[in-house]
Amino acid sequence: MAQSFPVLLVRHAPVLLPEGVCYGRQDVALKPGWEGLAAGLSVLAQGAFCRVLYSSPATRCRQMAEKLARAAKMELQIDPRLAEMDFGQWEGRNWHDISRTQLDEWAANPTHFAPPGGESGLSLTQRTRAFWHDVKQAAVPACVLSHGGPLRLLSALAAGQTPELLAPSMPQGFARLFEVWHDAGLGRHTPHNVPVAAE
Repeated sequence: MAQSFPVLLVRHAPVLLPEGVCYGRQDVALKPGWEGLAAGLSVLAQGAFCRVLYSSPATRCRQMAEKLARAAKMELQIDPRLAEMDFGQWEGRNWHDISRTQLDEWAANPTHFAPPGGESGLSLTQRTRAFWHDVKQAAVPACVLSHGGPLRLLSALAAGQTPELLAPSMPQGFARLFEVWHDAGLGRHTPHNVPVAAE
């Protein structure tokens, strides 16, 4: 018999950086007020009966994850496969200052293009798929705290769709709840993002 389990996908709270800055592996701080987001997320995680919290190793995720795991009484597991894409020499630069030619090459071939010194879309896809395979095999109600890149792929996988590297990102501080089928590889997505407002 098919069995399903909930997976709550969460993007970290907004960061303390000017708009338009490229950052992936760069360690950036969260904006003040993120604690309220974590408190709201803990209510969602408990409502979904999440038992484990998988987090990216980035400080902006770990900081939230540690508070969230304590509040919702989840086991915390740090997984490097949930790290944001490595943008190499683009890190810390304004998107407007990055070569238009390189950006066009990326848009034309997001799977195989890699920013200078950075990571290709294929690499990101492979590690994200490997993580998702393990989550489905475990079939444990889970919360996943990560970044725009991995989450756009995970959202598609959880919904039983084909991931697209250039699909729109989940907004910072938002969550999506899925019901994932353990044996059929299908997902049922709740009809909308779940914004978590800071108190």
